[in-house]
Amino acid sequence: MFSRATALATPNHPAIIMASTGKVITHGELESRANQLAHALRAEGLTKGDHFALFMENNDAFLEICSAGERTGLYYTPVNSYLTADELAYIVQNSESQVLIASKAKREIAAAAAEQCPNLKRLVLIDADPSDALFTNYEKWMGSHPTTPIADENLGISMLYSSGTTGRPKGILRPMVDSDPASPLPLWGFLDGLWKYRDGMTYLSPAPLYHSAPQAAVGLTIRRGGTVIVMEHFDPEQYLAMVEKYKVTHSQLVPTMFSRMLKLPDDVRHKYDLSSLEVAIHAAAPCPVPVKEQMIEWWGSIIDEYYGATEGLGFAACNTEEWLAHKGTVGKMMIGELHILDDEMNPAPKGEPGTLWFKAATEFSYFNDTEKTKESTSADGVLTTVGDVGYIDDDGFLYLTDRATFMIISGGVNIYPQECENLLITHPKVADAAVFGVPNVDLGEEVKAVVQLMPGIEPGADIEQELIAFCHEHLARQKCPRSVDFEAELPRLPTGKLYKKPLRERYWGDKKSRIV
Repeated sequence: MFSRATALATPNHPAIIMASTGKVITHGELESRANQLAHALRAEGLTKGDHFALFMENNDAFLEICSAGERTGLYYTPVNSYLTADELAYIVQNSESQVLIASKAKREIAAAAAEQCPNLKRLVLIDADPSDALFTNYEKWMGSHPTTPIADENLGISMLYSSGTTGRPKGILRPMVDSDPASPLPLWGFLDGLWKYRDGMTYLSPAPLYHSAPQAAVGLTIRRGGTVIVMEHFDPEQYLAMVEKYKVTHSQLVPTMFSRMLKLPDDVRHKYDLSSLEVAIHAAAPCPVPVKEQMIEWWGSIIDEYYGATEGLGFAACNTEEWLAHKGTVGKMMIGELHILDDEMNPAPKGEPGTLWFKAATEFSYFNDTEKTKESTSADGVLTTVGDVGYIDDDGFLYLTDRATFMIISGGVNIYPQECENLLITHPKVADAAVFGVPNVDLGEEVKAVVQLMPGIEPGADIEQELIAFCHEHLARQKCPRSVDFEAELPRLPTGKLYKKPLRERYWGDKKSRIV
């Protein structure tokens, strides 16, 4: 989110436009406000390598906060805005954040979380009331500081959180480098070329900004001196209207967004002029073949796909022509060394699915968690995995078929079921619980719970709704089951390990892939 050259050369050029309100933040304003916030963070005593967090929905302050982190040598953590107070508190504490900046809409959750975070130096709230004794008003906090750069600028980077198979999120830590903020990490330069970014581009961002992909996409756009249109939330027709209104050239989506636009009535779909679009990237989940075929028929050969984890272990990509020749692929490896191994860590035969292991392209570790780092690494420390399963075809294109960790991708959001399982088992009427993803035409997958009830408790609609409501009390809504089925007894191995595979298979039928 660093664009000083543009701020000096064309300060009135729009950097950010909010889709719903039309509010414009120019490059000059973004530069000034990010500098003020950088001074405010320094005044709190935060120096290179320290951490702060932000907890808010998509809004006009989000990117200036990230930009301040990027020029102060700090690790900044945008937190999933749907989390509960307990979930937020865990991330704030685990990340060792010294400052938490929240939006007014998230005040109550942030306040409850702060009670569990004794190491926080300051709580800051956008549009905080003057009478608010707990939170410092954001504008007041930063507004008195200079609009010029701090003296000790250094490239800061985001530390995003990715859930683990144990259910607890883990911070993905990359080494802090001594670098001018104007010089991005090498990976960003690679993405800039791959995504065909250019000076003067206009990027439409339809996704939550706390995700890694939107973070990279909007940051690169601003560095290019372009304009980012930020949607507060995704609406299929509004998306098309924004493309026409602002002559959008670039965008990045998830397959669920494709599906929802395709379901619009024909007269609505073809009402808007989309001819300005040059590149539409999609990722986060494999796209169902029929959906992508329809999108290519509608938008033409401008749809590129990539596969990569937040950890940055490896990166595969393909353009429209390559995908049409290898339908279902997520691309060919471009960064990182891929090894497809069986359960005994031997190479899987070509064309046969195995777990994906990478000789990591970039150095990373899980913050303050050597055990989780070790769990994802081979015994010799050379290879790392996030648990995806797939195979390579004769032409070197990668296909995903399953996830070894039972991770669910619903609407582009990663969900690890262990957290929900651990919660359900605490309910007094539940004896055992299994949570996994099942097919959903719109979202790709949805969260399903299969529960073994305590003796004397009869299954039915009432207990199903009770358990769903119980989950909603304690977990972000994306992690909660949409439905609950009941079994007399759940399958467990002699070791006590829950054997979810046969349960899950019932819902996937004869589908060739367990990923949609």
